[in-house]
Amino acid sequence: MKKNRIKTERRNKIRRRIRSTITGTAERPRLAVFKSSKHIYLQLINDRENVTITSVSSTTADLRSELADKSKVEAAHLIGQEIAKAAIDMGIKKVVFDRGGYKYHGVVKSAADGAREGGLDL
Repeated sequence: MKKNRIKTERRNKIRRRIRSTITGTAERPRLAVFKSSKHIYLQLINDRENVTITSVSSTTADLRSELADKSKVEAAHLIGQEIAKAAIDMGIKKVVFDRGGYKYHGVVKSAADGAREGGLDL
């Protein structure tokens, strides 16, 4: 378990470094990514007011049936498109991308690409 703890501490250190430079506002919220071993979560966050504007995840009830037969990367792409659709409905077109300390590949990259395809400017 020591290896997992070291990885988590390293990711948290990177995450804190990223968050020291990235902040979300009402006009340009932060698109935060969190991934677990089974699911992916995307949130639009206004850091000035400490408010989550909207969130979409692979555990969302109306997306579960759509994501049932997809891989994690394909699911992340669809979730990125869903959060883009929700943001555009609220009048948000530009966001700041926060990869959350994860490497920008695989699920994280797919989520960002899905958000871009959905119409968000990252």
